[in-house]
Amino acid sequence: METELKSLEQKLNRFVELCHRMRVANEQLRQQLASATNENKVLAAKISAATSRLENLLTHLPEEDA
Repeated sequence: METELKSLEQKLNRFVELCHRMRVANEQLRQQLASATNENKVLAAKISAATSRLENLLTHLPEEDA
């Protein structure tokens, strides 16, 4: 009985440690996701601004005679 309890205690300790590591990993992943999402918004804004500038330049180009 004592051996079974020690084995159960060890398994429980490993489980608690695994849960802790998973929480840390999840928090890191949340931070990475937030960072990537923010970077994506910044890049989308840059693309939008570049698109607007290109469209503006295109309207100022002289048309070619066909």
